[in-house]
Amino acid sequence: MKDKKTIITYGTYDMLHKGHMRLLERAKALGDYLIVGVTDENYDRSRGKLNVVENTKKRIKSIESLDFVDKVIVETHKNQKAEDMLEYDVDIFAIGDDWVGAFDYLNEFTHVEYLARTEGISSTKLRAENFDTIKLGIVGLGRGTQAFIDESKFVSNVKINRIYSPDFLAVKKFTKKSDVIKYGHDNYDDFLDTSISAVYIDTALTSHYKLIKEAIKAGKHVLCENPLALHKNELKELLSLAKEEKVLLLSALKTAFLPAFNQLLTELSEGIIGEVKEVRATRTTLYKEKDYPESFMAQGATNILSSYPSLLVNKILGKSKNITFFDQGFEGYDVSNLIVSKHKGGAVGVSRVATGIKSEGDAVISGTKGYVHIPAPWWLTKKFYVHFEDEHKSQTFNYEFDGCGLRYMIAEFSSLIQRGERKSKMLTPSDMVGINRVLLEYNERKNKEKRKIEKRKNG
Repeated sequence: MKDKKTIITYGTYDMLHKGHMRLLERAKALGDYLIVGVTDENYDRSRGKLNVVENTKKRIKSIESLDFVDKVIVETHKNQKAEDMLEYDVDIFAIGDDWVGAFDYLNEFTHVEYLARTEGISSTKLRAENFDTIKLGIVGLGRGTQAFIDESKFVSNVKINRIYSPDFLAVKKFTKKSDVIKYGHDNYDDFLDTSISAVYIDTALTSHYKLIKEAIKAGKHVLCENPLALHKNELKELLSLAKEEKVLLLSALKTAFLPAFNQLLTELSEGIIGEVKEVRATRTTLYKEKDYPESFMAQGATNILSSYPSLLVNKILGKSKNITFFDQGFEGYDVSNLIVSKHKGGAVGVSRVATGIKSEGDAVISGTKGYVHIPAPWWLTKKFYVHFEDEHKSQTFNYEFDGCGLRYMIAEFSSLIQRGERKSKMLTPSDMVGINRVLLEYNERKNKEKRKIEKRKNG
């Protein structure tokens, strides 16, 4: 016979307040031993909770500091509650009465008790009262501008109401139609001299470095489409400048912030397929069929697309030892490139990018115990399959996301600013350097070849 009654409850517990503590006290009063499950950031975002301010570690520490809490665990996935109830032999699952009926299915595993919540206080209210609105300006006027604006509406404490582009007529036309953007600028200095505290940059790749540098010097946090720079040492200069000015500089690689992508990295780090020996990823798009201008395609497939497979390879295999390129050129720029990189322990990364050739956009991660397949389009990761020699042991992981995925990236950017943090664990400065190494090396080699050709011509 059990000598104690075990209670379990779960929550985010962002900005721990009296309402949380009273609910936890009521839960503890139901028995003898209280287990509290704190949801981690990735799971929260997979459930659509984008506006959590405090990181998982801080929220765990806050719960651990309560003397009436006996054990703290981390909740990472949807089915964990049932698993925990069996593992810890739980007698009662307690949860706030705003969830009445939602967890009745767990009565199969234990008794479900819905507890009255404290009225008039919530984490949402505290966030609104304690954090300033992040005024964010958009730099550039492209195909993705409206999508970014629409997705930002799902992230609290972010307000977008102005835009910059050197094309005055285009800016005027856009602001006239927009229900959000009220102010347009065709002068960058004037734009940076406003009350905005952060900028999102989506322009021609060649202008990123200059625009980022000026924004950082103006004390603005920067979220910029990748690549941040096209020449060696420029990225390190920007990262160093951001550190000096105490602002956040983050690459807008939305894949890095998707719930399923981060769950994939967690599973791999825990050895689900053993030691990873090879990562293959393909990203191709026929931009001509989408009526993109020649000036865009002339930036080259490597510059436009390699950041995505480089993200997957770098996050899994780490820094590359050497890189080999097998590119196909057309009219002075590469329309495709097969990029092979070697890594620690003999692991190999194989990235295929193209703007003039179409291939299946999937990814395969091969390990010593099995392999992971991410179906196309893998860079919009929603699900992945884990396969083993014994197919009966295979697993499917499914993490649907809302919208086009941009809101998760915007939420991370906003959350870091609110926390006063200048590095993202999902995309660290060293990650950004490693990801950009591919295109920076490619550009340097191409420039050397051009110089040699010019030298021969001249004599």
